[in-house]
Amino acid sequence: MSSTPSDGVTLGLDLGTQSARAVAVDAHGTVVSAASRPLHSRREGHRHEQDPEQWWQALAEASREALRAVDPRRVTALALDTTSGTVLLADAAGTPLTPGLMYDDGRAAAEAARANAAGAALFERLGYRSMQPSWALPKLLWLLRHTAAAATPGTRLLHQADLITWRLAGQQRPTDAGHALKTGYDLLHERWPYAEFAALDVPAALLPEVARPGTVLGTVCAEAAGTTGIPEGTVIVAGTTDGCAAQIGAGALTPGAWNSVLGTTLVLKGASPHLVRDPAGVVYCHRGPGGLWLPGGASSSGAGVISREFPGADLPALTEAAARTARAGRAGHAPVAYPLVGTGGERFPFRSPDARPFLLGEPHGQAELFHAQLLGVACLERLCFDYLDHLGAPVGGPLTLTGGGARNAYWNQLRADVLGREVALPEQAEAAVGMAVLAATHDGTPLEKAAADRVRIRRRLTPEPERTARFLPAYLALVDALDRQGRLDAEVADHARRKALQ
Repeated sequence: MSSTPSDGVTLGLDLGTQSARAVAVDAHGTVVSAASRPLHSRREGHRHEQDPEQWWQALAEASREALRAVDPRRVTALALDTTSGTVLLADAAGTPLTPGLMYDDGRAAAEAARANAAGAALFERLGYRSMQPSWALPKLLWLLRHTAAAATPGTRLLHQADLITWRLAGQQRPTDAGHALKTGYDLLHERWPYAEFAALDVPAALLPEVARPGTVLGTVCAEAAGTTGIPEGTVIVAGTTDGCAAQIGAGALTPGAWNSVLGTTLVLKGASPHLVRDPAGVVYCHRGPGGLWLPGGASSSGAGVISREFPGADLPALTEAAARTARAGRAGHAPVAYPLVGTGGERFPFRSPDARPFLLGEPHGQAELFHAQLLGVACLERLCFDYLDHLGAPVGGPLTLTGGGARNAYWNQLRADVLGREVALPEQAEAAVGMAVLAATHDGTPLEKAAADRVRIRRRLTPEPERTARFLPAYLALVDALDRQGRLDAEVADHARRKALQ
């Protein structure tokens, strides 16, 4: 059988924190095959490391298994996503010289302060204002200061994806702009900020070339084909970060479209024709394929509050009881929680290191307390959208819900009701699928068309106006409470109130 556009498959590779995954997807969006392998970390205090060699081994094994039942003549292209901000140093041959410092490694606080002092004007123009210790540039500065690898001739900075792309192609290829963002790459002028880096003693020779996501980088070499089972000559397409990959997998790619990922925490990723600048620095933009910008924010609130507050509970039964409680209703606003997951403060829709969870109202019993947490996440989600609207980000397009929280049918409807807008639930919404979609652009197919052909919607939910009105007082009570605590800027709080009354 010869390969044709109708029977071809693309391969999506995903390196997460806990596993490496490979999926083969056909032109209709069907996942033909998939496989994964576990990854292991070393954590100590603020430090989080992984062995870069296990990334390659795990992806190679997952790829071999996923492609075992696929005719190699059908495989046309691949793309890869990895965790954002994960970096290492390698020698001139691409051999790792350091562990991989993972996306949430927070050891580089002093280096973040140095980076922010040197790059303040640039970071302001790029819309995120400042870097956090877990971003890639502070960790690069830490590696240069604290490891012997910095003195090795020909040392290179590699993002997590860059090591895999090097192995696949058999030579170093450009990194993608999505991963380069947290290393300080100037997304507006599409170049490294050499003047700022010189002030930080970052050698220019250390830095990789950069390409936009969707750029063809080369093809799979013979050696990599033998290791991974991916056919030699398969086109390698520049990928992006895991969050952007999940957004592509959900099909949220038209201006004003958003994907809301409800996992342990809540992450919103959208599409905009222009860069969205945030004076508070809690929203920042990736650069997508073509002229697309991908604004987003990651909250510290989310579904993780459920496992914290209700360990070992029968969640389906508790959800059913909570739904009955909500249908019965009570005078005044429903009890609502500010559902902060941990003790590290909040990141979005405001930045407050000392923020703490709280509860408004007096729930009667466990079911109503459970509902207060569900409602709190929905209200926090609405506040995120109101904040984005305040910044001038387009927010009126299609909205998809993904993540573990989207498995709760009642919660999905509650979120639609609180938001007062239709939501869609994709059949397959994962980062690896998003990379298979992006890989399908290798022949010039626009990304929006590749997604439209491959992203399937399982269900659409419309808001119930009576329930939207019933939960509005709880939303306003949460806004008022955060305003009184000084968490919300007054203009943001007022904007949220005005939107609620429209």
